[in-house]
Amino acid sequence: MSDDPLAWETLDSAVAYTCPGFDVRNESVRLPDGTETDFDYLDETESVVVLPFTPDGDVVVIEEWRQAVRRVNRSLPVGGMEPEDEDRAAAARRELREETGHEAESVEFLTSIEPANGVANSVLHFFVARECTPTAEQELDHNESIRVETTTVEELREHIAEREIRDGRTTLGLLYYEAFGTSGA
Repeated sequence: MSDDPLAWETLDSAVAYTCPGFDVRNESVRLPDGTETDFDYLDETESVVVLPFTPDGDVVVIEEWRQAVRRVNRSLPVGGMEPEDEDRAAAARRELREETGHEAESVEFLTSIEPANGVANSVLHFFVARECTPTAEQELDHNESIRVETTTVEELREHIAEREIRDGRTTLGLLYYEAFGTSGA
């Protein structure tokens, strides 16, 4: 337990619901004032988000059906880390290859973000992949419908500014890269 006076004490923790991709966890907690209550959150594996550049400087993006919002979503390649991944960079390379069929000459860590830590324990690890070329076949999961495209950084930024791209991971990845690059990582 944390020594911070704002910290909650976890009394019990159990998975309330499980499905492919995430669990819903229910915890009994004691608040700093002594009140005991329940707290539910999404429990999911860490993920990687890849900003892949071709040798010409274009960005490889995917277009994927997203059932939750009932539309095709244009985004960067994203996926959960798997037990066989040696490290986060290996996971980024694997996800890029599986979702796009592209392989990178190099990958650089950009940043890690907790996108919704009030309701989920999600952690996104962002990477920049360079010199990406289509050298492999896509290896899509059974529930993935993905089309691969390329675009320029300028077009991607414009689509974000015009709210044509509403995917938070893509927006955050590109804007963080443009603001800070990989030198601060």
